[in-house]
Amino acid sequence: MRVAFYAPLKPPDHPTPSGDRQVARLLIAALTRAGHQVQVASKLRAYLPDPGDGAALSGMMAEATAERDRIATLWQVQGAPDLWFCYHPYCKSPDLIGPELARRFALPWFSAEASLSSRRNVGIWAMTQAAVADAVAGAAQNFAMTRRDQQGLLTWLPKARVTALPPFLDLDALPPAAALNGNRIVTVAMMRSGDKMDSYRALAATLARLEHLDWRLAIAGDGPLRDQVRSLFPAGRVDWLGQLSPTEVAAHLAQGCLYLWPGCGEAYGMTYLEAGAAGLPVVAWATAGVPEVMTDGETGLLAPEGDTAALAAHVARLLADPALRQRLGQAARARVLARHGLDGAAAILDRAMRQA
Repeated sequence: MRVAFYAPLKPPDHPTPSGDRQVARLLIAALTRAGHQVQVASKLRAYLPDPGDGAALSGMMAEATAERDRIATLWQVQGAPDLWFCYHPYCKSPDLIGPELARRFALPWFSAEASLSSRRNVGIWAMTQAAVADAVAGAAQNFAMTRRDQQGLLTWLPKARVTALPPFLDLDALPPAAALNGNRIVTVAMMRSGDKMDSYRALAATLARLEHLDWRLAIAGDGPLRDQVRSLFPAGRVDWLGQLSPTEVAAHLAQGCLYLWPGCGEAYGMTYLEAGAAGLPVVAWATAGVPEVMTDGETGLLAPEGDTAALAAHVARLLADPALRQRLGQAARARVLARHGLDGAAAILDRAMRQA
């Protein structure tokens, strides 16, 4: 089938690395793996960070109208696709293009990682969330990548069509498992405000409790808050690797003995899956979507949200116990291979699309 793909928050070719960009690219790869022809229908960004900014919404709606007309004219000449696929529509980043085109051309509309939250029914977000809810209610299928999102959609719209799509990686070039030797703690994260900066503060506070132990931290990542992040950590114990390519990230993970990242606000955290694929045990908080991909005592050690003392205790335990590192790391790798591969995602997407 011919798939018109749209990611309103960040197009797949956006220059700034992020989890959203990575998942958009993975969805395209999975759809292609299933034999479908995927074309990015629009690169128009829709982002409304302020619920009180009505002018921003008006401007965005005008841009969306022009973009719909452009695409409709193109389709009238070249032919319409078989379906519209939207990744991650929510109140701050709604799909203001696809639902109307789907109605106009009688196409099924699909979503992946759509999100609805009553807490965000304020200001202009109430309007955009209503639009998202309307699209989700009429969708041919909504793919939920976490149980939390699935429950949220069905609580809001009990009759919505929702299918579980576990988060996934392209495992075709799976690197060798990490040896888990030494004392090198690794992490991968952008350096930006909000949840990422909160996690960096918690990471620094955790390691401050472990100054008496022998460890080194290696951080892959960069961003606008680089200087603020660096100021949190002691000199001489952190290796700053900057932004790395996917191949370089895999090599970075392979050199670690454990993966440490608190995980404030993580939807599920693709880096946890990447760490698991490398055979690394994970230490994180049992918060947000982290337990969707990591299980305490099986693939890593999870601590209560906000408890840096518990995180530090888990790190100390793993540094002192090579056998535990091996057991958890092997289980993490086996789980990623069994549950979170591209082929499995392609099969789920293809089955639902053909049924629709």
